[in-house]
Amino acid sequence: MKITEAPYYRHIGQEAEVFEHAFRNKLPLLLKGPTGTGKSRFVEYMAWKLERHLITVACHEETSATDLIGRYIIKGAETVWQDGPLTRAVKEGAIIYLDEIAEARPDIIVAVHSLTDYRRILYIDKLGTELVADDNFMLVASFNPGYQKGFKELKPSTRQRFVSLSFNYPEEKTEREILVNEAGLDEPTAKKLINIGNKIRNLTELGLTETVSTRLLVDAGKLIQSGLPKRLAVKSAVVEPLSDDEETLEALTDLANLMI
Repeated sequence: MKITEAPYYRHIGQEAEVFEHAFRNKLPLLLKGPTGTGKSRFVEYMAWKLERHLITVACHEETSATDLIGRYIIKGAETVWQDGPLTRAVKEGAIIYLDEIAEARPDIIVAVHSLTDYRRILYIDKLGTELVADDNFMLVASFNPGYQKGFKELKPSTRQRFVSLSFNYPEEKTEREILVNEAGLDEPTAKKLINIGNKIRNLTELGLTETVSTRLLVDAGKLIQSGLPKRLAVKSAVVEPLSDDEETLEALTDLANLMI
């Protein structure tokens, strides 16, 4: 995917500078942080800035090395080889973004190891060949340490192959600016949504697997801006995605209604 228009991205620190230097030095990059804190948007923005094609793979528990590298398929009366997204990126000099890499099957990590060190080589066992990555190829992966803790974890030996950046919820002023730009909200409404988000983020006693991301607040803002009543927008875009437990949902809804 060639990104022709600049995606909106609000710089938080020096993450763009780190990304550019990693790209220039042919180093892989790992983005760490909770869901909805701008990791994917950041990668899109940097692909636009560096004028590189971006290939994104949303990893899940069924994602295998074959899905990334390629496979033989039946085409008419022939059996032909079809490159996977990783192979295409290596050949074309694209940025490949493996979103939530720890969710994928273990053979994914094995497949990318030789691309994350000085070799920058992709081995294709089924073809008996190896590809040297194009000079402009870059591997970027994301990882949610909070969510994965105690479930799926990246091994230290894998993490140390990457330059890393940490993402978190932005400061209130920055988050308000994001809501105003992304959702078209007025400042007072944006501030109310952020207050709700911060309040829920601090409710550790509820034991939520995930908490309110900036993405959820932006979604609520867009619903409000399009005319949906504020309480219904917050319930649908912020509260409901957080839990399926009826008591938890009721408590969060009551809290949000009081604050909006």
